[in-house]
Amino acid sequence: MDVNTYNNNFLKACRGEDTSHVPVWYMRQAGRSQPEYRKIKEKYSLFEITRDPELCAYVTKLPVDQYNNDAAILYKDIMTPLPALGVDVDIKPGIGPVISNPVNSRKDVESLGDLTPSEDVPFVLDTISLLRKQLSVPLISFSGAPFTLASYMIEGGPSKNYHKTKAFMHADPEAWFLLMEKLGSMTVTYVKSQIAAGAQAIQIFDSWVGALNREDYITFVKPVMDTIFKKLKGEGVPLIMFGVGAGHLLEEWNDLELDVIGLDWRTSIDEARAAGITKTLQGNLDPSLLLAPWEKIEEKVKPILDAGMKSNRFIFNLGHGVFPEVKPETLKRLTAFVHEYSKRS
Repeated sequence: MDVNTYNNNFLKACRGEDTSHVPVWYMRQAGRSQPEYRKIKEKYSLFEITRDPELCAYVTKLPVDQYNNDAAILYKDIMTPLPALGVDVDIKPGIGPVISNPVNSRKDVESLGDLTPSEDVPFVLDTISLLRKQLSVPLISFSGAPFTLASYMIEGGPSKNYHKTKAFMHADPEAWFLLMEKLGSMTVTYVKSQIAAGAQAIQIFDSWVGALNREDYITFVKPVMDTIFKKLKGEGVPLIMFGVGAGHLLEEWNDLELDVIGLDWRTSIDEARAAGITKTLQGNLDPSLLLAPWEKIEEKVKPILDAGMKSNRFIFNLGHGVFPEVKPETLKRLTAFVHEYSKRS
């Protein structure tokens, strides 16, 4: 890596420092819509790709090379560490994570094992180390948050309503808090190992926590998140939080020891600032708009940038992940537009 060509804008924005342009990266930028990735997926499953450090590094680096993004995010899934705990999970095409032994009782929670990263997920650590030698932009890695992981573990897969998860939470609070403790401890161990391997920022995906109301979040989830971020704060890398439909929880997140809050498209930058959010904001173009004509995309991106650039604490992203129908050319053009517009302004 040539330090003279290293693009540090993403990390600077996380810290609220001056940048040469608004940094850009996209959730699920690795894979999804790229033809090179689709060809690889004809032969290898997601888990098989993540277990091959050279192949995984290639998939991770590909969008940086193609789109000129300001950060890479490690290609893997939030389910990656769960098999070590005894969770039998598979990623089903068109469905997502499917778990054959869902958690139904306190006994199931008590039977969960522990994660030893060097033994259970060495391929993740090896891929991070490899990428640090290849990338000229910062590397983001990530973990699922306890609530979102628990929702898959209890529901047995994706859910639209999280009825079983909410019922479990209220019916047996002791078992719920034990589950949060176990998953919280796993998250800290997992994240620290990734940082030690070379990850330069960490995003915690609490993708589905927006399904909870604020009172239940404060009671059943915020304590474990507070513990996680306090234990990670001293690791010296930016910590990012993201969830879908979680605008009502932003003030609770602003209390936590994290650096960046990711917004989905339902809450604007200005609304978040008006609510007293002082941390760096990341977001938040509705990914559906990526299928619209370019003129409409540009029309919707400009006000996001105008609002974000009112402070140094802004990173451009989508309000959720890239989906397969998005054309790579659109993402490349979007990155170039954000760079050019933010430099000009």
